Amino acid sequence: MQREIPLKILVPIKRVADPDNANKIKINPAGSAVDTSGLEWKMNPFDEYALEAALRLTENGKAPKARIGEVVVVTFAGKEAETTLRAALATGADRAIRVDTTDDALDGRLVALALKALVLAEKPDLGVMGKQAVDGDTNQVGQRLAELVDWPMATFAASVREEAENVLLVGREVDGGTLNLRVRLPAVVTVDLRIVAGASVHSRHTEAAFKYNDGVRFAPLPAIMAAKKKPLDTKTLAELAPGEKLTSPYARFERPSQRKAGIKVKDVAELVQRLSTEAKVI
Repeated sequence: MQREIPLKILVPIKRVADPDNANKIKINPAGSAVDTSGLEWKMNPFDEYALEAALRLTENGKAPKARIGEVVVVTFAGKEAETTLRAALATGADRAIRVDTTDDALDGRLVALALKALVLAEKPDLGVMGKQAVDGDTNQVGQRLAELVDWPMATFAASVREEAENVLLVGREVDGGTLNLRVRLPAVVTVDLRIVAGASVHSRHTEAAFKYNDGVRFAPLPAIMAAKKKPLDTKTLAELAPGEKLTSPYARFERPSQRKAGIKVKDVAELVQRLSTEAKVI
């Protein structure tokens, strides 16, 4: 028996400095902060993939403008991140929530606790998120949230298909291939980059043979204008996680040490000797 109620999906997203400009990032002399001034900002790439997956799960691929279900995006940031939320709304999300805070006041634990409160309030059928943010790279919020709300979880998803009776078939990327899991809703799914391949995500409304264009979709100008009228709610971190404090602060930031120039060796014997005594890898 198929679901009679359309899916409601919660998608956490994050505004990050464009990773293509990572070589321009500076660290202040004290090593206490990363200076991102002058950098371009964009949605975390893995969160873009999660949003695309959520949109595909709430539509018929042949008629994507007719949303069958609801996609709610949420971010934890200052007002400047509303541009990112509006971009998600223009892409197809229905509502947005901004939790007013700053990145230096957050860690994975706090974000997961706040998301738990949002899950209890919004009652989504599914949480879809990127496997990690490209700035912190901690890869822990999805797993923490699933534990907190006691939902089944599938991480590193490369494919998702909605099946009957509130079940998703998720193809997880693992060493040596793909592991297929069935998870019963409600659930948490974190996605990897292959989730945006043309045949990676299908809702029950989309024909099995249908294939999307590879990658994420882009919003046309009319959708960008319409997104200005879509609901964008604001909450505080204290509302969602009262009394909770940051427990995993960054101690110091340092640039990686410069690589030494390579050297030539005259024969295999010298190579082995240097690998053993200098590189200490054998």
